[in-house]
Amino acid sequence: MKEYNSFDDQYSLRARVYNALREDILNGKYNAGENLIELRIAEELNVSRTPVREAIRQLELEGLVESIPNKRVTVKGISVKDMEDIYRIRKVLEGLSAKWAVEQITNDEINELQEIYELMEFYTQKSDINQIAKLNTRFHEIIFSATKSSILRHILKDFQFYIKWARHESLSSPGRMEEALKEHLNILQAIKNRSCEDAEKYLTIHVENSSKNLFNKTQGQK
Repeated sequence: MKEYNSFDDQYSLRARVYNALREDILNGKYNAGENLIELRIAEELNVSRTPVREAIRQLELEGLVESIPNKRVTVKGISVKDMEDIYRIRKVLEGLSAKWAVEQITNDEINELQEIYELMEFYTQKSDINQIAKLNTRFHEIIFSATKSSILRHILKDFQFYIKWARHESLSSPGRMEEALKEHLNILQAIKNRSCEDAEKYLTIHVENSSKNLFNKTQGQK
């Protein structure tokens, strides 16, 4: 097992373990109520138990896991209420990001959005949800980057971890891929036209529609 001596190496290792665990929880590798076993996780990630323990503490602060009296750690995951809160916050912040992006975006970034949209169009015709979900994430990340605000970009990129499974779930609903494609075209056109108001409006509508579609599907599965 590799030894990590410097502070930077230790921090990087903790971050890697934390990100891996968080993604596994949000992607459903660990189900709600399931125990997290430090030793097993350490062996899977080829690290010592220390960074695993530190990562679990951070996940507990975020409410994704819970320590119980007999020192077991169980997965809590994301509740429906959590996801509702995430989408409400996301709607406000992404609307703001669209507005700021229009004010700062470069021609190269607009061209990249155009290329991604065209790929989304291609994969929508093929009904390839996995590719569409990845491109969808990238489309939004370019907008975040175009704001030239490191703080807003960091917050919104963090939110992307929490909505990965939700995005895939939403896109799997009949007709949603086609609707989402039209919504992204409206956002793209507004950005091309350098209209802050329209970009904010259409991105907000997109997040609202994604949220409604997800929760309608969730309710239908109960």
